[in-house]
Order: sequence, then C-alpha cells, then structure tokens
Amino acid sequence: MTQSVVVQVGQCGNQVGCRFWDLALREHAAVNKKGIYDEALSSFFRNVDTRSGSDGPGIYKGKICSLKARALLIDMEEGVVNEILQGPLRDMFDSKQLITDVSGSGNNWAVGHKLYGCQYRENIVEKLRKTAEHCDCLQCFFIIHSMGGGTGSGLGTFVLNLLEDEFPEVYRFVTSVYPSGEDDVITSPYNSVLAMKELNEHADCVLPVENESLFDIVNKINQMINSGKLGSTVKQNSLVTSSTGSVKTLQEKPFDAMNNIVANLLLNLTSSARFEGSLNMDLNEISMNLVPFPRLHYLVSSLTPLYTLADVNVPSRRLDQMFSDAFSRDHQLIQADPKHSLYLACALLVRGNVQVSDLRRNIERLKPSLHFVSWNQEGWKTGLCSVPPVGHSHSLLALANNTCVKPTFIELKERFMKLYKKKAHLHHYLQIDGMEQSCFSEAVSSLSDLIEEYNELDVTKGGPRTDPSRLKIAV
Repeated sequence: MTQSVVVQVGQCGNQVGCRFWDLALREHAAVNKKGIYDEALSSFFRNVDTRSGSDGPGIYKGKICSLKARALLIDMEEGVVNEILQGPLRDMFDSKQLITDVSGSGNNWAVGHKLYGCQYRENIVEKLRKTAEHCDCLQCFFIIHSMGGGTGSGLGTFVLNLLEDEFPEVYRFVTSVYPSGEDDVITSPYNSVLAMKELNEHADCVLPVENESLFDIVNKINQMINSGKLGSTVKQNSLVTSSTGSVKTLQEKPFDAMNNIVANLLLNLTSSARFEGSLNMDLNEISMNLVPFPRLHYLVSSLTPLYTLADVNVPSRRLDQMFSDAFSRDHQLIQADPKHSLYLACALLVRGNVQVSDLRRNIERLKPSLHFVSWNQEGWKTGLCSVPPVGHSHSLLALANNTCVKPTFIELKERFMKLYKKKAHLHHYLQIDGMEQSCFSEAVSSLSDLIEEYNELDVTKGGPRTDPSRLKIAV
C-alpha cells in the first residue's frame, strides 16, 4: 500500500485541508468499525504510540492508538492553524508538522515566494523529509492552496519547486482554488498569473477549482432542498457540502460548504489508493493516462451525485443520470462546458455498487456526444472502488483533460493585463529582493504559450479523423 502526504499552504489551503481530514476520518470510521489500524488508514494517517512517540511496525495492523495526519501545515499568519489546533482535530497534528509566522504575505506573491520562501526553505525541507521518512512507499504529494492571495500562491508554488528538487520521483498533484472575477483581492490577477508559471513548469497534475463554481453548486443544492421539488427526504450526510457525522462540532463557517466540495474531490480522487475495488486506479495512472503533453496537465473535475434521496431505490436510470450529470456544465468545479470543447482524455472514478458493465454502457452511450482528439478517440481511463462515500450507494468523479479550461486562463490573462498595462501595484512586488519586472513578463508569456497550445488543439476539433503521419525510415 502506498502513502500520500498533504501539504496545505495559506488560509484557503488550511481551511480546505481541515475539511479534508475531518471528512476522511468520517469516511474511514464508517468502514473501519473495529478501530484497527489497517492499510486503508495508513495511506493518509500514521498510528503513533503516544507513550513512546513511535509508529514502528509493532503497532501496524494493531488497535488505533493515536492517528496523526501525514500532513504539513504552512501559513504565514497563525489564525487558521491555531483554530485547527484548538478544534476537534487538534490531536491529529503536532508541532513538527506546522510552519507559521505572524505577519502574513499581504496578498503579495513576491513576499510568499521570494521572501518567506528563502526564509523558511530549510525548515520546510526538514519537515518534508521527516514526514516522508514515516512513509513506507511515498507515492504522491497533494498541495492545497489558493491562487489569489500571497501565501497560498507564492509560498505554495515555492513548496512545489522544493518538492520537485527534493523528491523528483514522487508525483505532485496540486489543487488550486482560482479567484472569481469579483474577488476582494485587487492584486489576485498578478498573484494567479505568477503562480501559473510555476504550476506549468513543476506540477504533474493540477486540479483547478473556481470559487464561483463552488458557490453556484452550494446555491443549487440549497435551492433544490428548500424548494420542495425533490418530493423526498434528502439524506443530510449525503450532501457533497455536508459535515454531518464528522468530528466537527463547532459552528459551521460560511465557506465550509464550499470547502467540503473540494475535500470530497480529494477523497474520491484517492479512494482507489485507500480502498479495494474490482478496477483500482492508482494515482500514478491518472497522470500517465490523462496528461499527453507535459504542460497540458490541468484536469477539470466534476462530482455526482450532489446528494442522495433517503427513500428512493437506485434504478439504473438514476445511475445513468449520474454519468450524464458528470458531463453537464452545472457539475463542473470550474466555469466550463467540457461537452462543447475538445477532450484529450477522460477518467471516470466510480465508487460503490456499480458494475464494469454499467461503466461500459454509459461510456458507449455518451461517446457520440463528446469530442475527442483524433489520435485518442478511446481516451478513457476507468476505476471502480467498492466503498462508496458516506451517505451514498454510489458516486462518480470525472476528470477531464479538456480545452474547456482555456476561457478561465484567457479571462485571468485579461484581468492581469488591465493592471499590468498601467503598471498598477507593481512597486509592492518590485521592492522585494529577487523580484524583477521580468518575472511578470515571463509569467504572462508562459500563460500565453499555454493558451496557444490549447488553441492549436481546438483548431482540430470537428475536423476529419486522420491518422497521425508515420515516421519515414530510410532503408
């Protein structure tokens, strides 16, 4: 069994991370009734004997003593991390897993990346190594951060670079929360574009998530529940936004529902690494099968169902609806419409009581309405995990490498250029040691190149299917 380490950076990263650990415990508690430390738990948790402080082989497969998250919590303000340490999850982390400061990055990528990056480099490397030493077979680092602020975008991408230097063989999956157009951080376009250059160059896979989409999904769920249209009771613990049944007992915060959606994305993404299934999909298979070109590693995700009705059996029609929903605009975690864009590849990670035949039937049913690149018409990767999420009989996470991410990047570039043309706020960045104006021009150039790569693919959409030209060998 492989292990993964979560690195949560900045306010957003730590708030999403907090929800992930909370819901992960809920999920394992629903399956692991006897309180035994098993392989499924070992993927994200260590079992520590609190008397000796060790987690040696002697307590493996034994009773759970004290679970510690395989995580590193980084923030240049103390608020969110202190909240976690005073909350119900406080026993899952110790001081060796925390790196905090008091002054914050002031919504400035350069402060996070250049200033705090240099200042905390050795400390971060040491704590990453310590965390990695506790793993028998470290397979993946998950970075959770936001793009719009200073710490998440700046220090988050600095950590990404460090991971590539220190652990080049370990996969780097990044969950990046992108700001909406009405963001309250004026400099967020600068921070996001500067961070994008680092994501382009150093991540294996990026799962972009937009605040606007999360907000829309939360509103959609609330409207459906409050309108009475459903005609049936909704299982509260089945909501993709719900904390019901988790260890969290404090008052829910405004962003908890949105953060729970991202946490569920990560839970479903890692389900095959944690639980058994008839068709397991390893994390390294996602990168191998969905990323045909190194820079085009942005995967659009969608989750279905958003809730389950308490008094309805699951006919195959409802199962088929789950597959249809995964490709609809309303269920995407960014503002995108993959159905009308070009697929490079697509993964379907199904959980629960679903057969391989159900998978194949739905792929064949949906295939005619989806546009795949000519050289990868059969570009489907599928996984079946037998353990469904809490409150559900089945669920689906779809990951699409699709040109529908392009409008998000174009809009981000336009917002960046509005500020950059006027050189507005640049002096805040340029006064930081190591930060030069060329950093901005290189970052926007990197983003323009990425957009152009998607443009070149989009041009081929709808054209005749042609086999790629073969290599001519001189005899």
